Amino acid sequence: MSEGAATILFVGDVVGGLGRRTLLTALPGLRERLEPTFVVVNAENIAGGVGITPKLADELLASGVDVITLGNHAYRRREILPYLDTHERILRPANYLRAQPGRGTCLVERDGLRLGVVNLAGNLFLRAGRPVFAEADAAVGELLRAGADHVLVDMHAEATSEKVAMGWYLDGRVSAVVGTHTHVPTADARVLPGGTAYISDVGMTGPRGGVIGVRREQAIESFVTQMHVSFDVSDEDPWLNAVVIRCSERLRAQAIEQLLESVPAGR
Repeated sequence: MSEGAATILFVGDVVGGLGRRTLLTALPGLRERLEPTFVVVNAENIAGGVGITPKLADELLASGVDVITLGNHAYRRREILPYLDTHERILRPANYLRAQPGRGTCLVERDGLRLGVVNLAGNLFLRAGRPVFAEADAAVGELLRAGADHVLVDMHAEATSEKVAMGWYLDGRVSAVVGTHTHVPTADARVLPGGTAYISDVGMTGPRGGVIGVRREQAIESFVTQMHVSFDVSDEDPWLNAVVIRCSERLRAQAIEQLLESVPAGR
């Protein structure tokens, strides 16, 4: 194995209790099959479909997840705010205001390799406090100066154009740019010319039988009536959506593979 070789498993937005159970059911088998060096999970929807709690964050970290990334629902559960300031392996977008709780980057180490993780939020259609491209430069530079062998960027954004642009912008400077937020896996997974693995959206770990995670009848009612409808997380057809990024040397990806797998509730 060449110096700097690593395998990164990134799991797309975990939605609600069904998504959490799907992840925890599948993770031991994924570890055995894929032998990932690092596991990174976006869990901004894990608490009833919106936000995350300290208890759920602790459960993910105890299961062997190395880093948790979040997004526009990072602050929906007020009990998480002090936790974000005191736990280094859970991230909110780095381009939020510096006065807001939490941090946007971290560095984790395993088997002599150091993985830097950056969480970013798009400026188009999402309320991120500061320009995302300038913050990407600063965050990546900080991690490289700290000695990261690989850098993974979770670009949590609504606009596909903004995600694609970020992939090209960071190509050759980071190991991977993975998109999250829209909950539907895209078909553009590839390694860019400079060696950066890219995908516009990894997808969702949770109930595919709903509408991006919520009960389909409630989502349809909202669209049909144009009235407010309270949403509940669906409990139908659990799937795990993830990507496996194989890195052949420092800051270079060799391959990115999508994992789109049904995980029966009884497993």
